[in-house]
Amino acid sequence: MKGFRLTALVLSLSGLAMGFVPGVASAQTMMRISISTAGDSHQKVAIDTMAKEVEQRSNGRYKIQAFYASSLGGEREATESVQMGTQELTWTSSGPLPNFVPEAKIIDVPFLFRDYAHARAVLDGPIGQELLTKFDSKGIKALAWGENGFRHMTNSKRPINAPEDLKGLKMRTMENPVHIQAYKGFGIIPTPMAFGEVFTALQQGTVDGQENPLSVISSNKFDQVQKYMTLTGHVYSAGIFLMNKALFDKLPEADKKIFLDSAKVAAKANRDRVDQDEKTAVADLRSKGMQIVENVDKTKYQAALAPVFADFDKQFGKANLDKIKNYK
Repeated sequence: MKGFRLTALVLSLSGLAMGFVPGVASAQTMMRISISTAGDSHQKVAIDTMAKEVEQRSNGRYKIQAFYASSLGGEREATESVQMGTQELTWTSSGPLPNFVPEAKIIDVPFLFRDYAHARAVLDGPIGQELLTKFDSKGIKALAWGENGFRHMTNSKRPINAPEDLKGLKMRTMENPVHIQAYKGFGIIPTPMAFGEVFTALQQGTVDGQENPLSVISSNKFDQVQKYMTLTGHVYSAGIFLMNKALFDKLPEADKKIFLDSAKVAAKANRDRVDQDEKTAVADLRSKGMQIVENVDKTKYQAALAPVFADFDKQFGKANLDKIKNYK
């Protein structure tokens, strides 16, 4: 009997040392968050800041482990995992969102946003905040809009000085129906592909080019496999912090606020890094041998997409598109 009591005491003390208290939940809840890109990037800033803020604001009750370079799957797979509850959080670009929330397609329409200030104002305002609520019925809690950035064209074949130079190029695109339709309008041969496969596909010549924000092009060293870049800025690519809805709903109200507030702080850090990269990336990529066309007549690219825009007016409603375009 003494041996039993001694064993019980040892086990009890061991539990206390490890942070377990009888009748009390574990002192720390572990969660995961992921991105598809590698390296020191604006996406890494997003999830690292989110993890730090949640841990600090909860006094260590929640710890979020960050995963990079599609180690938990590409953007679509990670979003599916969050939806199913096999992963707690993710940060994704807008690329796969229409597969989950069709209403999100509208923000990927080319040349919809004038500049970064306009895009951020729309997403942080009533239009963007209403879109966040559309995720609730899909088993996903959208915490805040982040940012991927304005996308630009790169390729290994030739300089792109006008939209007609795009014809016949085999370009990797995100798995996004709006992007694919628009790029076909340019005469591009779109090749949807998860981001984790892109560098190798460019290296092996499976595709001629790709399109991404400067932050992504630079941090993922696409200059090693792409010679030409044109600053088309053809699509603004949003980012978004996503959490499993059932998990979020179980949190006490104070803890829900911690996650929401942390996502907003992380979104600002994410955008600040995009701003920083926008100032330095072109010179950096040029110094590494890329030939870059900076002065772009975007009206020519918009004119080339006239038939596509007519269809988008039907798909989304011209009034809805104008509401975004004219937002101040």
